[in-house]
Amino acid sequence: MVKKVAILTAGGFAPCLSSAIGGLIERYTQVAPEVEIIAYRHGYQGLLKGDFLVVDDTVRANAALLHKFGGSPVGNSRVKLTNAKDLVKRGLVAEGDNPLKVAADRLVADGVDVLHTIGGDDTNTTAADLAAYLAENDYGLTVVGLPKTIDNDVIPIRQSLGAWTAAEQGAIFAKNIVAEHNSGSRMLIVHEVMGRHCGWLTAATAAKYREWLETQEWLPEIGLSREAWDVHGVYVPEGEIDLAKEAERLNKVMDEVGNVTIFLSEGAGLDAIVAEMEANGEEVARDPFGHVRIDKINPGAWFGSKFAEKLNAEKVMIQKSGYFSRSAAANDADLALIKQCTDLAVDCALRGEPGVIGHDEENGDVLTAIAFDRIKGGKPFDITQDWYKALLDGIGQDFPAAAQAH
Repeated sequence: MVKKVAILTAGGFAPCLSSAIGGLIERYTQVAPEVEIIAYRHGYQGLLKGDFLVVDDTVRANAALLHKFGGSPVGNSRVKLTNAKDLVKRGLVAEGDNPLKVAADRLVADGVDVLHTIGGDDTNTTAADLAAYLAENDYGLTVVGLPKTIDNDVIPIRQSLGAWTAAEQGAIFAKNIVAEHNSGSRMLIVHEVMGRHCGWLTAATAAKYREWLETQEWLPEIGLSREAWDVHGVYVPEGEIDLAKEAERLNKVMDEVGNVTIFLSEGAGLDAIVAEMEANGEEVARDPFGHVRIDKINPGAWFGSKFAEKLNAEKVMIQKSGYFSRSAAANDADLALIKQCTDLAVDCALRGEPGVIGHDEENGDVLTAIAFDRIKGGKPFDITQDWYKALLDGIGQDFPAAAQAH
């Protein structure tokens, strides 16, 4: 019998967190209104500290408002429950404590029967660690996760919540950024898109932007040229970047069109950048999960400097759409997917069925609760898909060789 559930959101933002919380609250209110609901503040941090909000009758009655907003009303953080050293340093657990036990005991103390985790691969692999600990030590709690990541890179989930919206918002961001192409002669614009290991968002954002281009009327006689507003290069981690060859191609674009715009995944060529930094004796910053701190690396600036030199660019602009796109409210396509997933998440929770809710690519794309031990991050973007090949063909870019890392 489920009497009380807890919700938490964790990791980076995606355009689904607020709506997913709203969807869970709405579904419980619809099918099991007697179940109490709390929401831990700032993810696993709030769980460790026992810091939560109570979902009262006012929240239940107005949960639909959460679908209209981006971000997460209850807050996020990056916490890895198996990284005790980091948690001690941050004052979240005491020296010698097992953070998994601290979290499990807190759930028991708070009377929680079901924990809903909403996050990406790090959040759900952490949830997997917690779920395994709960099972091995007979705590009798159920963990049900929802997959959030704008990278769309969770194995084996076909479509992560929020990714469609992030691509759409990145394209909206690009409209104003690309409009800068005539703010100087021989202008180079680098639109850096989030995506540490996966290029799906960069490719999807470029595709959405070019869909918008197709709907516009142009007046080249006064300089309003589709060619100048177009994307001229798309680079993702899954494809090798031949700088010399691409520079030769883009030089011709610069000479003929007068500007060049590149869409670049933040993880594209990251290994080469890190290797160069380490060879120069520079320290590479990493987060609690061991990931390279991309905000400290600045791949857009690195590639911008390389291309600027080879293209004889007179002006260079580097712009990042990540925070603009990841904090948006979910669009209609994502809202429909979120509802499917939150409805099933509640149904699974009430049955005591753990797992991460998603369409299982390894099982006929069936929407189901996928076992935690099957959830992994870093799913590469399949660059052999027809729509991506058509994208590159449309901008005159040769299909790249597969990157060795993928």
